[in-house]
Amino acid sequence: MKTSIATVSISGNFNEKLEAIAAAGFDGIEIFEQDFIADAGSPRDVGRRIRDMGLEIPLFQPFRDFEGLPKALRAKAFDRAERKFDLMGELGTDLVLFCSSVHPEALGGIDRAAEDFHALGERAAARGIRVGYEALAWGRHVNDHRDAWEIVRRADHANIGLILDSFHTLGRKIDPNSIRSIPGDKIFFVQLADAPMIEMDLLYWSRHFRNMPGEGDLAVSEFMRAVIAAGYRGPISLEIFNDQFRAGLPRTIAKDGYRSLIGLMDEVRRAEPEVSVDLAPMPGRMEIRGTEFVEFATRGAEADALKNLLGTLGFSKTGQHVTKAASLWQQGDARVVLNEEPGDFAGTAFNVHGTSVCDIGIRVRSAHETVERAIRTGSAPFVQPIGPGQMEIPAIWGLGGSILHFFDDAHHGVWAQEFGQSGPAPDGAGLSHVDHVAQTMTYDEMLSWSLFYCTLFEMDKAAMVDVIDPDGLVRSRAIAAPDGAFRITLNGAETHRTLAGSFLAESFGAPVQHVAFGCRDIFETAKRLAATGFSALPMPENYYADLAARFDLAEEQLALMQAHNILYDRDAAGEFFQIYSRPFAGGMFFELIERRAGYGGYGAPNAPFRIAAQKRLIRGKGMPKL
Repeated sequence: MKTSIATVSISGNFNEKLEAIAAAGFDGIEIFEQDFIADAGSPRDVGRRIRDMGLEIPLFQPFRDFEGLPKALRAKAFDRAERKFDLMGELGTDLVLFCSSVHPEALGGIDRAAEDFHALGERAAARGIRVGYEALAWGRHVNDHRDAWEIVRRADHANIGLILDSFHTLGRKIDPNSIRSIPGDKIFFVQLADAPMIEMDLLYWSRHFRNMPGEGDLAVSEFMRAVIAAGYRGPISLEIFNDQFRAGLPRTIAKDGYRSLIGLMDEVRRAEPEVSVDLAPMPGRMEIRGTEFVEFATRGAEADALKNLLGTLGFSKTGQHVTKAASLWQQGDARVVLNEEPGDFAGTAFNVHGTSVCDIGIRVRSAHETVERAIRTGSAPFVQPIGPGQMEIPAIWGLGGSILHFFDDAHHGVWAQEFGQSGPAPDGAGLSHVDHVAQTMTYDEMLSWSLFYCTLFEMDKAAMVDVIDPDGLVRSRAIAAPDGAFRITLNGAETHRTLAGSFLAESFGAPVQHVAFGCRDIFETAKRLAATGFSALPMPENYYADLAARFDLAEEQLALMQAHNILYDRDAAGEFFQIYSRPFAGGMFFELIERRAGYGGYGAPNAPFRIAAQKRLIRGKGMPKL
């Protein structure tokens, strides 16, 4: 399977685009004419430059407003086509995209369009060029791939074929299974794009809101399954128009695109096992079984303060690493590693971010298969020298400069071997496990992060929600394993004035802002915390007065909640209770939660009040001392 991406999909000048596309692993590029025209090189020089980078040019595009024109305009259209054929010869590509006309003088009629394309096919054949016809979703007379196919069929020329674009089909809500009846050899090229489901003008939606397959709401997988079932075996290409991507880093966007294509085609291969997909076998999206540990890079006085905070949360030190300055703190099935070693990755992370989460351990069905899939979809393995007494744990580079380690049954004894941990974990304050990790990034990075997790693991995205900060807006999206064994919330900051944005600025981009621990009984936990000296985030009396108005809560329960600063939410499935620590280390904090019945959310209605309470504790540019 050859992978490709249109140059319009990413930012930068032409050279920057080419370098990013080649580095991401693509086989080729669609040259978008505007990018070529803006470059100072001749067509021959541009073609040579592309091939020198190991890339092919499977498509030149777009040619607009060709078919169905009145006589004088028709002659000019053929003249324009001949000039583009000359250009393609110098570039070294043999396929050009003609999109359905939007010209105000274009005449309708399938037979008229077919005659034009048959005549064009004759001219193209003389040059060794193929022409692909694409139905724009907003085309004047042709806006449906079924009509475009009928024109190609009636044109009846070997050099005229169909180009399919998932956005133009799915954006108009056309059944993609209609593609299955089209002969695969008459499909000359396939372009893919996803998009969020927004009701707006099709042209504006297409030009500003497309995104990578898997980042939006369109049935791109179903579309591609139909294409493969039809017998198409040519390049699979991305054509993305997105304002956010145009302002992003070229290498990041190109890498995301490659990951999305490989992940999508693996999904298609599994869903259509009876048809051949030219993609080397790879492990499927991995089942997650829980969080093994959360590791903090820390040192000195900050490490001492964090140890004290963990102690007030009921954690106990249950082990010391055999060779490194790293300690294991545990409560129930929740493990926290404090790594004070200056010479390894944690030391580097501390030097950059200060006290921060540098590593997360995830329990999976197969650790080695997880790393294999990660590498195949564009991630880099993480390798660090293994010291005496250490066990080799498969790992990759995550996003935000962090590490992900993967544990399976083969790593059962790691805590005893490396940390000398023995016996059951202490019960402490009743915390039982890591419920979720909250990661913070700039808003324009959110799609990259969700794509990374959902391509690698069996995880589903929740709807995007807006979190109101007193100083701005934060976009939040949760992704979780189907059974909730592993959950992450992604919080995209648009301004440094928000709590999330200020954390990014203070920590120089540390990826995790808070860790949430689950407990069996929030009121019993609160009682135990009162005895340990834990200092919860104080919530105002107004909050509890509002709870009394919104929910039918017993007065005794409400009083206990207010006394222990417990927050509350409820939905149709169940109830949710939260306690927050005070902020520390540049804006990090801990959250303690209890989910009752089937509550699957994260207490989003409480976020504005929690953020306001946290900001009241911020002193100047720093955080209150622990």
